[in-house]
Amino acid sequence: MAIVHKGASIVPTKTELVGAWMPHQRWYHGKGHDPALRRVGGFRFEDPEGEVGIETLLLADTAADPVVVYQVPLTYRGAPLEGGEHALLGTMEHSVLGRRWVYDGPHDPVYVGQLVDTILRSRQSDEAQASVGSNELARGSSTGQVLGTVGSSVVLTGEQSNTSVICRMLAPDGGPAEPLIVKVFRTLQDGDNPDVVVQSALTREGSDRVPMAVGHLSGAWDNPSGGALEHGDLAFAQEFIPGVEDAWRVALVAAAAGHDFTARARDLGVVTAQIHAALAHALGTVEAGEAARDALVASMRSRYAAAVALVPSLASRSTSVERVIESVRAMRWPALQRIHGDYHLGQVLDVPERGWVALDFEGEPLRPLAERVQPDLTQRDVAGMLRSFDYAAGSVGLADPSRDATAWAAACRLAFLEGYASVAGPADAEDTALVQALELDKALYEVVYEARNRPSWLPIPLGAVERLTTEEGSP
Repeated sequence: MAIVHKGASIVPTKTELVGAWMPHQRWYHGKGHDPALRRVGGFRFEDPEGEVGIETLLLADTAADPVVVYQVPLTYRGAPLEGGEHALLGTMEHSVLGRRWVYDGPHDPVYVGQLVDTILRSRQSDEAQASVGSNELARGSSTGQVLGTVGSSVVLTGEQSNTSVICRMLAPDGGPAEPLIVKVFRTLQDGDNPDVVVQSALTREGSDRVPMAVGHLSGAWDNPSGGALEHGDLAFAQEFIPGVEDAWRVALVAAAAGHDFTARARDLGVVTAQIHAALAHALGTVEAGEAARDALVASMRSRYAAAVALVPSLASRSTSVERVIESVRAMRWPALQRIHGDYHLGQVLDVPERGWVALDFEGEPLRPLAERVQPDLTQRDVAGMLRSFDYAAGSVGLADPSRDATAWAAACRLAFLEGYASVAGPADAEDTALVQALELDKALYEVVYEARNRPSWLPIPLGAVERLTTEEGSP
């Protein structure tokens, strides 16, 4: 059992050290203000060697509106971690232990080893015994697919919202085993993470169209606004597939070279429909009521208003956009079910001898968790992939204005729909109209994103809005 030195003084405090380091992390949402951190939960792991302190802090940034809860795993060492300079938060003086070097946990192999062991063995954490905030234990839950220990680990770079760690595994007999990737969720919300729920369900269904789910870590923390404890997923372990490219890169090369991609697009349509069928079987379906229709109509109107605020010329299309939005309410809807929710070419891997493998089922990152876990229209995923082919063609044109990949994208879009229909059944006029309406919804989302982040890319979604609000392109 790890020793917690109650009453010991620490300078600077943990929250002070984290508060100075957090604004520089890619996953920090509060750009433009300094965090005001308050501990709302936390737990510890025990180092089998008794040398490294391992503690996870669950911290509410009360300077944000609304308040955001972050997960910050830390390790405390009596000497610097070799090669860990990039992950060092700083040093603190502990009145009992002396100087301690404090590191971001996912970069410390001792933390990673205990995190994975807790998940694979369905163990629970140690108690933090802190005087402020919840001390609820974290609990691991394994799918029973994998046993072993971490041999070495490395953090993936470039992630915006989470921290993913690739783990080279050792089998129980000490030999090499298949690697894992563990996603540590940095921003926490009350409720089950859809990535965990959906991929675990597909693994139980025996689907090889997603990375195999291995297990997850869940926990609880104080509600920053008061009231009952909040509960959610803290980390997710799954199969790691090394040495592969995503479908975006594969498609982009084909588009730039003008190579036929229709066979691959058709296969992707088949895989997408297979995933949807497996999710419907595993997690069920519900009939679409008026509340679901009202929510989609309100969401589309909100997206259009946000797009017009950033690109005022879109106001000229208000009549056409409103006609599409109102048509959604009157359409016949299929049953709702769990879907991917943020489906595009970058969310699919090209795995040799296995084909397309989809990943990252967290849903559209800007939508609240409460929305992302709701059953939705499978046509939303279909529309997302159609937009992605359009983006591949558009990016080719932006890189080289002399190249026009419009016909390439049109052929891929048609092939994808043909592949999807070969499994899900042929689409009727209302299915097609619903897909087109959701394409427009996605294109308006893209307008907002590009206007804020990449204005030079705006012609791609603006072209889609024009196409989808003409008589020929609208429902």
